[in-house]
Amino acid sequence: MFMHQKSYLLKQGAAVLLLLAFAGCSGSGSGASTTPSAAAPGIMASTPSDGTRDFPRNGSFKVQFDKPMDGASLTANSFTLTSGAEAVPVKGLVTYTNSTAAFWPATPLPRDSKLTATITTEAKSASGVALPTNHSWILSTGGGNSPAPTVLSNTPLNGAVGVSLNPSITATFSQAMEPGTLTTSTFTLTSLAGLGTVPGTVTYANSVAVLTPAGPLMSNTTYTATVTTGTYSAFGFALASDYVWTFTTGAGAASTPTVVSTTPFNGALGVPLNGSISATFSAAMDPTTLTGSTFTLTVGAAAVPVPGTVSYSNSTAVFLPTSPLVANSTYTATITTGAKSALGVALATSYPWSFTTIGGNSTTPTVLSNIPLNGALGVPLNGSISATFNVAMDPTTLNTSTFTLALVSGFGNVAGIVTYANSTAVFLPSSQLMSNSTYLATITTGAKSTSGIALAANYAWTFTTGNTKAPGLPVNLGAAGNFVILSKAGISTVPASAITGDIGVSPIKATGLTGFTLTADPSNVFATSTQVAGKVYASDYAPPTPTNLTTAVLDMQLAFTNAAGRAPDVTELGAGNIGGLTIAPGVYRWGTGLLIPTNITLTGSATDVWIFQVAQNLTLSPTVKVLLAGGAVPKNIFWQVAGSVEFGTTAHGEGVVLCQTAIALRTGASINGRLLAQTAVTLDSSTVVQPAP
Repeated sequence: MFMHQKSYLLKQGAAVLLLLAFAGCSGSGSGASTTPSAAAPGIMASTPSDGTRDFPRNGSFKVQFDKPMDGASLTANSFTLTSGAEAVPVKGLVTYTNSTAAFWPATPLPRDSKLTATITTEAKSASGVALPTNHSWILSTGGGNSPAPTVLSNTPLNGAVGVSLNPSITATFSQAMEPGTLTTSTFTLTSLAGLGTVPGTVTYANSVAVLTPAGPLMSNTTYTATVTTGTYSAFGFALASDYVWTFTTGAGAASTPTVVSTTPFNGALGVPLNGSISATFSAAMDPTTLTGSTFTLTVGAAAVPVPGTVSYSNSTAVFLPTSPLVANSTYTATITTGAKSALGVALATSYPWSFTTIGGNSTTPTVLSNIPLNGALGVPLNGSISATFNVAMDPTTLNTSTFTLALVSGFGNVAGIVTYANSTAVFLPSSQLMSNSTYLATITTGAKSTSGIALAANYAWTFTTGNTKAPGLPVNLGAAGNFVILSKAGISTVPASAITGDIGVSPIKATGLTGFTLTADPSNVFATSTQVAGKVYASDYAPPTPTNLTTAVLDMQLAFTNAAGRAPDVTELGAGNIGGLTIAPGVYRWGTGLLIPTNITLTGSATDVWIFQVAQNLTLSPTVKVLLAGGAVPKNIFWQVAGSVEFGTTAHGEGVVLCQTAIALRTGASINGRLLAQTAVTLDSSTVVQPAP
């Protein structure tokens, strides 16, 4: 598997170098408008770091520069790797993109070897200025007499019967594994009943991989768990063969399914006319029971049926109307008792909810203002681009097709993401902009208001960058910042946890708060618990709580998107393992999971900002701590995680966790910050303290 990936990377890297070399030639011949800078290039970071031990044999080497470089000057002559005291050259390919050069070894690195990576003065900036001195760093690979990893034990045991319907399936390995190779593709669970692969999540810590199914398993059913040869050790060795075991579930308790959340929420106002209606269930459902007969939509007091189609995936049913909804009208969606779980259990009662669409508005949308201003000079390289409209816009029509950014000198559109809130659309570039370059921002007539009216004409403006970056800005949490813990699917605790600050759940109701022993306030606006030094809120409490929570959840999702869209200063630091590092302020991005097996230190001032963008899971190993130095404060630290987050036993974190899935704090774990999860939060005698304002 790795050889196929390496072949692909070699081909892609070669293509990148050819493209950059061509771009450099064409630029010099056409008199590009970029203003040369006399400043010599510098190196911001190198990975792996100097002194790294037991570096994986299949790893790569990267250098992040402080300014754009001449890609043609970054070759196997200017970026070298040698092995041993004899400095034997290691063959490989050098690529360059987004101010980062990477060295990809052509074959696995030698075991138990000293490696020296060097960037020479042949490396030059895009302005032709050479690196002032050679930059070298030293590290070593690991060894061991038995390189191939094995599975030492597994749960449930092979052949086990009567297994719970809510198990965690685990595999314990003989040595440290590469976390990025343990995924739902390499650690799978399938049913012999022919229902295919069971959806779920895979986490890894302390040589143990855990597969957690997304919902209860089927009763009296035999399952097969498999860890494939796509799983590699930290030294780059694969399992010799697939590891397979089976187990059979017991009768279990066939629980009654419920609707845990809906979109739009019950009582919602100003709903867009072209949206879909969805319901998320507490258990896996039988898709054949979710149809136009069991999931209906009607309009008005006369309950006129609305035609549409129904689909189901990942415990969520979606009703998509055939045509846009009618403005300023009240709709009622209903899930009937004909809807059944995968175990054949029906809803106890029908579940209806209502919402009202936005009023009609015949005003043609226009752009009132934009940032940067048209013709602006010296724009920071890490800035965002925004446009504010005169009317509410349809967010689905504001995307990278209708809001674009491009270099005036050519090379196509800049990659990025688009967010929308409060009549303002924001384009967040995926990487820093080029220095001293002119850009064209455009919003096309594909952008429409919530009434479906398009811009009359494209709106465009230009600006020119400087050669500096603006200080990092904290992520705006909006109303989500009023909560120390906020969750869409529930908060559970194994007492006694200690929480300082308000907590809330929405759209799930108060039933999603477990282990707290709640006492309702007479107003029924909030509740209290001996484990919470603050107030407890749920979506089914008295007004204004439901509306406040809906706003907070939307702001939480916007904050996640905003953090994900910040251009990174450093990518793949530590190859996904940052244990023992001291980390300066900045935006850090990983395309895999992130493991913190030993203490790390974030050092900077009280105004400095850290944003960690993690594409998979974040794991803080047991007893490990995130430490702060130099005045750094947790309110300016943001962990944006697309997978799950796990703090091991007695581990301690700092900062705001923005998680797209679930957050789990194991026994005695703690954090100074916030836990903002788009699914569930699990605590076990944990401590959560909101950061100082």
